[in-house]
Amino acid sequence: MTQKDIAIVILNWNGRKMLEQFLPSVVEHSSATARIVVADNASTDDSVDFLRANYPQIQLVINDKNYGFAEGYNKALAQVSADYYIILNSDVEVTPHWIEPVVELMESDDKIAICQPKLLSHINRDTFEYAGGAGGFIDRFGYPFCRGRVFSTLEKDEGQYNDVREIFWASGAAMFVKAPVFHDLGGFDGDFFAHMEEIDFCWRAKNYGYKVMYCPESTIFHVGGGTLPPSSPFKTFLNFRNNFALLYKNLRRHCLAYVFPVRIVLDYVAAVRFLTEGKPKEFSAVVKAHFAFYRMLPKLTKKRRKMEHRRVGEIYRGSIVVANYLLKKSRFSMYKEGKFSRGND
Repeated sequence: MTQKDIAIVILNWNGRKMLEQFLPSVVEHSSATARIVVADNASTDDSVDFLRANYPQIQLVINDKNYGFAEGYNKALAQVSADYYIILNSDVEVTPHWIEPVVELMESDDKIAICQPKLLSHINRDTFEYAGGAGGFIDRFGYPFCRGRVFSTLEKDEGQYNDVREIFWASGAAMFVKAPVFHDLGGFDGDFFAHMEEIDFCWRAKNYGYKVMYCPESTIFHVGGGTLPPSSPFKTFLNFRNNFALLYKNLRRHCLAYVFPVRIVLDYVAAVRFLTEGKPKEFSAVVKAHFAFYRMLPKLTKKRRKMEHRRVGEIYRGSIVVANYLLKKSRFSMYKEGKFSRGND
């Protein structure tokens, strides 16, 4: 394989502790293969001083304000020239030879634009991690899930997902992407700010005929929730708003008519559940997310009109809400392969 120019780009915002803990593994296991770049989103802690003092070999890109994950990466990658980008969270521990098998897989097929390694939990190291597991999927109503994670149920890694396969979305915690494709597709949607921007990006790539893959020969360990706590009204707001946005942007026209009414009902069921659990701020976040989505519609419509909308694969034709909560299907292996459509019908 011809030597490729690979840039590992870590976005940082007030993450001095994460950098101190996890950057050593990235340097140890990557510096012979790839350049390391840290893009700082206008941190107010001493992250930048720490990097300059301890890692002078690492390239720094300084954004003038906190643009969030999506636009923060767009701004940074506009300044980084490479054949491959590895978009890596600051709370990730990498392992020896984690880069080579992924790039080798991607080089084997011009249509492979995006790939992710196996994501395991840094805390429970034999368990898949929430943010990506062994590759991401969505159901027909836009709910994301992973091999190894359905809603909040996490499976132990027992080798059950050690096969190379096409997936629907790759985790933004550790996403390998061919740099020309990233720029050709316009990068992440900056209006998402954070959360689900990687699903939107992968869906757009699929709409343009590219493949998204999972490579089990590469393993990383991810903490998750490094900048927002697990229970955060702002995180809830972003997840609900952005989920609607990615559906509106990427679904084929005839799917919108039945998906949106169902999703509105399901979202308000989720909101009421937050109330019954004594979480009024989470309830309010869902309501605010819907109104924010409606305000975004004119801009989203312009984006939608510029896009291709093809039949794309690996969408689960059922509802994982029904399958998980009513039929008790809490493991990915309980979802029949025949139920994964080759189109978003």
